[in-house]
Amino acid sequence: MFRSSEKQNPFGLAPAAMRRPTVIVGSLLAAAILVRCGGTADVALSTAVVYEGATVIVGDGSDPIEDAAFVVDGGAFVAVGASGEVEAPEGASRVDLSGRTVIPALLDTHVHLSVEREARIEDLQRRAWYGVSMAVSLGHDEGDATFALRDEEIAGAARSMTAGRGITRHEPGRSEVPYWIDTEEEGRAAVRELAAQEVDLVKIWVDDRNGQYEKMTPELYGPVIEEAHQHGLRVTAHIYDLEDAKGLLRAGIDAFAHGVREMDVDDELMELVAERPNVWLVPNMGSRGAAVDLSWLSGTRTPEEIEALQAGYQDNPARDEPFGIEARNLKRLSDAGMKIAMGTDGNGAFRPHIEMADMVAAGVSPHDVLVSATGAAAEFLERDDLGTIAAGKSADFVVLTANPLDDITNTRQIESVYLRGDRVDREGLSAGWTQ
Repeated sequence: MFRSSEKQNPFGLAPAAMRRPTVIVGSLLAAAILVRCGGTADVALSTAVVYEGATVIVGDGSDPIEDAAFVVDGGAFVAVGASGEVEAPEGASRVDLSGRTVIPALLDTHVHLSVEREARIEDLQRRAWYGVSMAVSLGHDEGDATFALRDEEIAGAARSMTAGRGITRHEPGRSEVPYWIDTEEEGRAAVRELAAQEVDLVKIWVDDRNGQYEKMTPELYGPVIEEAHQHGLRVTAHIYDLEDAKGLLRAGIDAFAHGVREMDVDDELMELVAERPNVWLVPNMGSRGAAVDLSWLSGTRTPEEIEALQAGYQDNPARDEPFGIEARNLKRLSDAGMKIAMGTDGNGAFRPHIEMADMVAAGVSPHDVLVSATGAAAEFLERDDLGTIAAGKSADFVVLTANPLDDITNTRQIESVYLRGDRVDREGLSAGWTQ
């Protein structure tokens, strides 16, 4: 029943069209305000800010810029380069970032945000605190707030995108939010409704949940993918099994919202991936069962909340084999040139920092992992205003006290976060959450 309710660089970037800009940037030249000084002369006061001295990791896979300088004005990067090569606008203020490392703000391409307005805003504020500039809610989104907030800019909060409700088979007892389909026409009708809402992606689930439900078959997901493409929409799929990944590739899927978790991928899948060089993988690594010290969450959680979370991040040898499968699959696919973007699933604002560490543990280099969470993620989302520290991009960046290329967990050493050129009030947010 229908329920209405390349290969050269897996993390390389290519131009992407931005469907819905949410930042309107005026002139990229430094703005000036004329004021009367002492009643005798006009003095130009620039609104530009020059940040100097940091190591800048651009986010496109290029070499870091040592002793860098970048200019921010009007919410955007105006110029980026080595100190001495960047011309500062006259009258610009300056910020010394010597000894720091600057990375682009992160993009989490697979989350499930709250659907009520105030709760969703808090979700996005928490992500901003952890240096995330964009969160993509992949399914289970219903209500007006999910779409209204996508098109709003809220100071001190990440932006969001949405896949709306998503499409699956009947899953009684799990969630009644997604469209439940049994026929081709029900699938196509669901896509048409999502297209009318201007969703950013179409999400489908192809999983029997350990034998609990009927799985979406090629006869169902094929028409869904076809209908989505006719409306200019891309489709991302929740999967678990190897054979489903193969079937989806043959049907024209655009992205996987998880990697294959059932077994190691085989040569046939690798051949299918090679035939579809523009398909994306968002691996969403499962827990590797290694203990993680969560004391770094103290800025957003009470001691009692951290203690409760810590119980789920202990050594767990039972996770060794499942994580090993996911790790080997990620490494093989990334080495083969598949495009990779970072995503975490669930609604943990801090999770990108654990996901990136898990990807490094799988054998991907820290630099490539950072690209997957910044420039490559922006390419996947077709957001050419985000993801890298470059002239013309939104000034979303994170100042770190240590270099994540030395140790990926240094992404947690956050000194400050800037979104659209404005510094996020992390102290004020922390006070509200921890006291």
